[in-house]
Amino acid sequence: MSSECIFCRIVAGEIPCAKLYETETVLAFLDIAPVRKGHALVLPKAHHPDLWSLPAGLGDDLLAAMQAVGRAVVAATGAEGLNVGMNNREAAGQLVPHAHFHLIPRNAGDGLALWAQSSYAGQVEMARLAEAIRARI
Repeated sequence: MSSECIFCRIVAGEIPCAKLYETETVLAFLDIAPVRKGHALVLPKAHHPDLWSLPAGLGDDLLAAMQAVGRAVVAATGAEGLNVGMNNREAAGQLVPHAHFHLIPRNAGDGLALWAQSSYAGQVEMARLAEAIRARI
């Protein structure tokens, strides 16, 4: 636990939350500043700053929580779909440096745009980048 991390303080019960789901390793609660009503956060109870610091075994617990909470959010809000997202590091919009997933209920035509599309200059540029990524895996 990090005493400076707001999510660690929520996990410890020092700060209240609208709790949705809890296991030994995972906590889910409603986001206090939702993109849409029902916007939930799913996070490991242990402090891990981002995706790359999560232990592999914890992934199963997080996925099970996202599935259970996601189904419930969709049912409770009447949503037609659900976005699952994770921001990693400040440059990507991560506001709290504690790994967490956003579950955002969606409906057709709700006006929420999450990503603007881009493109490659061509197949050569795309192939070069793919090779550079593969070389680092």
